Amino acid sequence: MTLQNRVDPSGRLCAVQSRGMLMGNRGILQNDRNEIIKPRAHKAWVTCLLEYKGIKRPKPFSKGSYSELFFLDEATAFAAGHLPCAYCQRARHLAFKASWVRANVPEEMRASTSIPDVDKILHSERTAPHGAKKTFDATLVELPLGTIFEHEGSTYLVAEAGYLPWSFAGYGPPRAIDHTRVVQVLTPPSTVRIFTQGFVPSVHVSAGTYL
Repeated sequence: MTLQNRVDPSGRLCAVQSRGMLMGNRGILQNDRNEIIKPRAHKAWVTCLLEYKGIKRPKPFSKGSYSELFFLDEATAFAAGHLPCAYCQRARHLAFKASWVRANVPEEMRASTSIPDVDKILHSERTAPHGAKKTFDATLVELPLGTIFEHEGSTYLVAEAGYLPWSFAGYGPPRAIDHTRVVQVLTPPSTVRIFTQGFVPSVHVSAGTYL
């Protein structure tokens, strides 16, 4: 049985065989039949490396273990509302937090801002009432590299060469879209702000040199 553990940029959990570049979790989400019964167990959504220091992880969705989720790449994970793990991605976690705090917190409050504070704000930005994905509207020209958005039923990554259509298998060739179009942005606004300041997410190899 293909587990419902692949995450799309909207944060939906889908049953797709290919896994992508990163793993992550939101707590234990499955029942004894390995069926997803809730979209999250807590607000601390993280992304992890597929392998780290030779640690042998149990089979995904093992009893008593968190529900292992998989992402095409970091841009996808950020769009879904996840952030780098403080254990297996320590340097990336610290870089993300430092960039996020600079972009979103008044200077006098930065030293006291914790990751739970960041999680709380990200949760408010990614989750609408009844668990739906929260998005916001923006003009394409305003969006920095690494942002993921929806337009006319398709999902795209903002890249240097244009707008790359997203899929679970990777990115397609860039599409031309009018820069003045207003689109639905999937990446949370506080994360978009750190991209604006130069923090660039890693992307799947299919993106080539576009980002």
